[in-house]
Amino acid sequence: MAIIKPFLAFRPGKDIVNKVAALPYDVYNRKEAKEVVKNNPLSFLRIDRAETAFDDSVDTYAPCVYDKAKELLDDMISKKEYIQDEKPMYYVYELIMDGRSQTGIVACASIDDYINGVIKKHENTRADKELDRITHVDTCDAQTGPIFLAYRAQESIDIVVDKIKSEEPEYSFVSEDGIAHNVWLIARDEDIKQIEKAFSDMSQIYIADGHHRAASAIKVGLKRRNEATICDENAEYNFFLSVLFPDNQLKILPYNRVVSDLNGYNKDEFMKEISLHFTVEKVDNPFSPDRKCTFGMYLEGSWYKLTANDEIKSDDPVLGLDVSILQDYLLCPVLGIKDPRVDSRIDFVGGIRGLNELERRADSDMKVAFSMYPTSIKELFDVADAGMLMPPKSTWFEPKLRSGIFIHKL
Repeated sequence: MAIIKPFLAFRPGKDIVNKVAALPYDVYNRKEAKEVVKNNPLSFLRIDRAETAFDDSVDTYAPCVYDKAKELLDDMISKKEYIQDEKPMYYVYELIMDGRSQTGIVACASIDDYINGVIKKHENTRADKELDRITHVDTCDAQTGPIFLAYRAQESIDIVVDKIKSEEPEYSFVSEDGIAHNVWLIARDEDIKQIEKAFSDMSQIYIADGHHRAASAIKVGLKRRNEATICDENAEYNFFLSVLFPDNQLKILPYNRVVSDLNGYNKDEFMKEISLHFTVEKVDNPFSPDRKCTFGMYLEGSWYKLTANDEIKSDDPVLGLDVSILQDYLLCPVLGIKDPRVDSRIDFVGGIRGLNELERRADSDMKVAFSMYPTSIKELFDVADAGMLMPPKSTWFEPKLRSGIFIHKL
């Protein structure tokens, strides 16, 4: 039984929402974030990455940075640039990218559902990245970036969403990257009850993207519980800001790999080594895999198609992933990438950047590039249901949810 509840959101005015809405804080490095805020002083990135208000001598994680984030958010609320809704609601959030629409429910999910496994994860998190968001959420007393959750599509939810989408949206704008964003309010009691009931009948909901934000929200909630003098199960810190999407509307893009050297092999030796487990064919054009267990490889100006031999394929939810096959039978044994989370010789390139970016990297700061077939939603669900974890950088979701459209105060 999942607890997915309506909440009292703080939302920006219609006249500024298109300027406020920002890509997630971790999409940018410090220099890029500073440039975004310079060009758009209303961008929510100035709150999510408040180090942009300081010169580079100030540490990104200094206490004054988090204090500045709180100051900026409180200032927007005091100026009525953010206004809180008068009753708890759900919200419909539609994103349209390249003509493809995905529509989710904005709500608050239970930290207890995360702890007891109703909300399932498929990735590990890093303590240093958690600490940043823990401090940000705790200092601001607010969750500002939603966690991207997925569920198996339910007709009862679709009926409400389709009805709401036939009405006039509260927000409708196109962001600078060409993605359309539309928001509707779900304020009628009967619609709220129908959605709440549909989620309460689910025994599994999945984190698609935002594992660090989720883990941080849970740790802030538990900290607040421990500090509370009275146990209040309805306190807002027991819930975290989320957007929940049906699985049949989601698309995962590949997460490609580039490596800086051939681990001491020359090209001929390298080709011989990888031929032990893969069939290697040279191809005339840039190769993007169209099926599982195939990989593109770009090396010294040429593209190759790699096909995994049958003996290295697996029905195991994790070992059978394409990212695992490449890691276990090529990146680790041949190229010496034992732990891709910490090895500086490997980098990861989101599929949104295309094959040209792989060629550019392999021809400049890297040596060899691999294009991947994307992990499927079913594979993600299977791994999470088995209580297992995917290798790092297994999934790349597009479009990205915007921060700053909905604020959940604790």
